[in-house]
Amino acid sequence: MARFLLVHGSCHGAWCWSRVVDALTRLGHEARAIDLPAHGDDPTPASEVTLDLYASALLAAAEAPTVLVGHSAAGFPVTLAAALDPGRIARLIYLCAYVPKTGKSIIDLRRAGPRQPLKDVVRADPGGVTYSADPQGARRTFFHDCPEDEIARALPRLCPEPIAPQATALPPGTETPPQPRHYILCQDDHTIPPEYQAEMARPFGAAITRLPSGHSPFLTAPARLARVLAALADEGPSLGP
Repeated sequence: MARFLLVHGSCHGAWCWSRVVDALTRLGHEARAIDLPAHGDDPTPASEVTLDLYASALLAAAEAPTVLVGHSAAGFPVTLAAALDPGRIARLIYLCAYVPKTGKSIIDLRRAGPRQPLKDVVRADPGGVTYSADPQGARRTFFHDCPEDEIARALPRLCPEPIAPQATALPPGTETPPQPRHYILCQDDHTIPPEYQAEMARPFGAAITRLPSGHSPFLTAPARLARVLAALADEGPSLGP
């Protein structure tokens, strides 16, 4: 039995993992998802959110030993949490996620990508504290392969995304925590180009799994994703660097 903590990406919340949590539970594992600060039902003002606050929220929710699963932008806070408290985090799984690089923020990494699918989808809100996703753009990028009922459920739940954490690089020395790491590459992703995911995952060596999925496999194939996560949690300590 493994213990999973599932971490959402930009503009999402714990709600997006509900079917994966159920599927992992049916497989005999313990699983939960949380709202990061200023997301979902969390009341933290967006102006107070930092990358450090995200990591602290994850560590407060994690019970050793936890498998941290970070989707998309959550690649940064799960990495920082694992580096800050290695004894609590058993391993890291990056789901079509940004992998931290020295001195680079998520915004830096996104701009360095070979294509910019989000260029006309996300826009800074007045005041520049958050950005929001255009619903039609989100349908085209986040949810292009999702069933219509899932899209109808997801779009109204998208929330403004605090900009400050995504403009912050990880502290030097925390980009590569000591735990085993694995990357799940989504081959039909319209948000983070698959070829860019492959580039970011190159340091993982053979610890890469490919899914024939868009950016939201937790909505398109939650049972399959749960089986993949469960299999990776059962891997030995040789999983990745």
